[in-house]
Amino acid sequence: MSLVIRNLQRVIPVRRAPLRSRIEIARRMLGVQEFDLGIICVDNKHIQRINRIYRDRNVPTDVLSFPFHENLKAGEIPRPGFPDDYNLGDIFLGVEYIFQQCKENEDYNDILTVTAIHGLCHLLGFTHRTEAEWQQMFQKEKAVLEELGRRTGSRLQPLTRGLFGSC
Repeated sequence: MSLVIRNLQRVIPVRRAPLRSRIEIARRMLGVQEFDLGIICVDNKHIQRINRIYRDRNVPTDVLSFPFHENLKAGEIPRPGFPDDYNLGDIFLGVEYIFQQCKENEDYNDILTVTAIHGLCHLLGFTHRTEAEWQQMFQKEKAVLEELGRRTGSRLQPLTRGLFGSC
């Protein structure tokens, strides 16, 4: 099914083609390529507004995920009953925030991919409210990113623990 990437901001350039390619590979690896997925790139002002409305946190953040199928167990693939239910949900990427958080030696486009995959894992029921949940999510992301690296020649690492607590 479709992967829609919308860039609704003009602060930071977004190279959609490489992001699309990497996310398509990750979707196939996770077995969810037949599900629709939306990725929306926004600036700090908009991600902060969404964060305030839905999470009662009045600060910008890197990623917010809105699953179509709620209450999935970690890693569970949805089993839709109707064709219209083949939807994973939407991932909002705070691209300005992500850019500002990049360290000098990090590639912004790589971090954008890592953050999008983190959001995708949230759509598949992974969370990180506890240490055990964080470990489970970290291991899944690490496996996906390592395989993605083998397929694309990139060296991608999961986000650090300090960043995980914020989404």
